[in-house]
Amino acid sequence: MKNNRGFSLLELLIVVAIILIIATIAIPSLLRSRQSAQESSAVAQVRTVNTAQITYLSSNQGSYGTIAE
Repeated sequence: MKNNRGFSLLELLIVVAIILIIATIAIPSLLRSRQSAQESSAVAQVRTVNTAQITYLSSNQGSYGTIAE
C-alpha cells in the first residue's frame, strides 16, 4: 500500500488562492492607513512650524524675522 504523505497539488492551489483573497482584501486597507498616518504627520509638522512662528513673533516685538536672522 502506498503511503500518502504531503500535500496534493489541488490542496496547495486552494491554499494559495485563499492567501491571495486575503491579500486582496488587506492590502488596500493597509495602504489607506499608511497614507492617513503620513497626512497626520504632515499636519503635525505644519502645526509645529506655525507654533514656532508665533513664538518668534511674540518674542520679537511683533515682527517676523528675515532669513539672515
